[in-house]
Amino acid sequence: MKTFLKKLILGTLTLTALSSCGQSAKKIEQMEDKAKTQTGLATATFGTGCFWCTEAVYHEMEGVESVVSGYSGGFIENPTYEQVCSKVTGHAECVEIKYDPKKVSYVELLEVFFRVHDPTTKDRQGNDVGPQYRSVIFYHNDEQKQLAEKAIKELNASGAYSKPIVTEVAKAEKFYVAEAYHQNYFANNPNQGYCAFVVAPKVDKFRKVFKEKLKKN
Repeated sequence: MKTFLKKLILGTLTLTALSSCGQSAKKIEQMEDKAKTQTGLATATFGTGCFWCTEAVYHEMEGVESVVSGYSGGFIENPTYEQVCSKVTGHAECVEIKYDPKKVSYVELLEVFFRVHDPTTKDRQGNDVGPQYRSVIFYHNDEQKQLAEKAIKELNASGAYSKPIVTEVAKAEKFYVAEAYHQNYFANNPNQGYCAFVVAPKVDKFRKVFKEKLKKN
């Protein structure tokens, strides 16, 4: 955890881009189904603001088998992006990660979670404002809950941030897969304004700070 805290204050911002690759809704569903049927995989669900950013980062992490953008933590079934953006459904934009615990630990996933967004701003990430952009960890078992709460406690005690962490730690609920065009959004749209000026710097920061965690090509 000490290494974790040190890494939280490192990194620089420059623009970068990922190679684009198309992906249909059917392929996304197949990817998710495949991940669910593979033995030995675990699930992590995080909300760090816009899911385009979070998805792009975790796609590059060693041990991560799949990353799907979607919605969770709300109170209506099958929400659409427009409904979530209306700020009345209670859902957060988040990603569902299928990972191999033999290659990457939940603590390592948490390290990246706290590094790629600001966990001290309630219902906000930069210019993205609303409850759908809240910082949230949806835990899938007691171990994940304990690790998340421990990380928050230690980070607050360390003074890593100038303000208290407001990340919500909640039991995982139904996860709804977002519309097909949201999946792999950064890879498919690297030159789009938001991707170039918001997502790309976060991906580049991840590559610099966590270079030892990148997938081996």
